[in-house]
Formats: sequence, structure tokens, C-alpha cells
Amino acid sequence: MTEDEPTDEMSEIEARIEELAESAERSRRIIFGSKLAIGGGFALLLVTLLGLFGLDATAALWSIALVLGGIVSLGSNVSTLRQTEAAITAAETRRAGLIGRIHLRVVGDAPMKLM
Repeated sequence: MTEDEPTDEMSEIEARIEELAESAERSRRIIFGSKLAIGGGFALLLVTLLGLFGLDATAALWSIALVLGGIVSLGSNVSTLRQTEAAITAAETRRAGLIGRIHLRVVGDAPMKLM
């Protein structure tokens, strides 16, 4: 095995970790939006049930749809986020193993170059 192979593999792993981090961030944003949809759906349902703004049954149906859609989206993206975080942990562990296999030397041990 040459010295380039671990560093090439490490570069691929680091690129994969960046992709996974972007996916995790996207899932976090969707989770936040799902929570907003659930909260907004409950608020709209409460307003409809109390009859504050003269909203009819259509508004109640939309509020129920918002709550249910938010719950489904939340559950799906929480699961995706957990899987993504597990994949990031596995990739970081693999990267740490590769770093351990590379024979690094301290900069002070290297011969000085003359200017």
C-alpha cells in the first residue's frame, strides 16, 4: 500500500462527511418547519373551534391537515437525521483509523530547507 492511498481514501471520507453534514442540516431545517406546521395547525384549529374570526369547517380541515402533515414530516426527518448522524460517526471513526495508520512525523524531525 502506498502512502497516497490512505490520503486519497481520507479525502473521499471527508467529502462524504461534508455531504452528510449538509443532509443533516437540511433535515434539521425540515424538522423546524414541521414543528412550525404542527404549532400553526393547532393554533388555527383553536381559532376555528373558538369561532374568533368566523372561520368555517374548511379552516378546521386545513388545520388538521397541517398538524398531520407536520407530524408525518417530523417523524420521517427525525429518523433520517438519526441515520445521517450515525453515518457521520461511522465515517469519522474510519477517518480516525486511517489517520492512525499513516506514519506522521513531527515537523521538527524534518530536515531544514535552506533558503
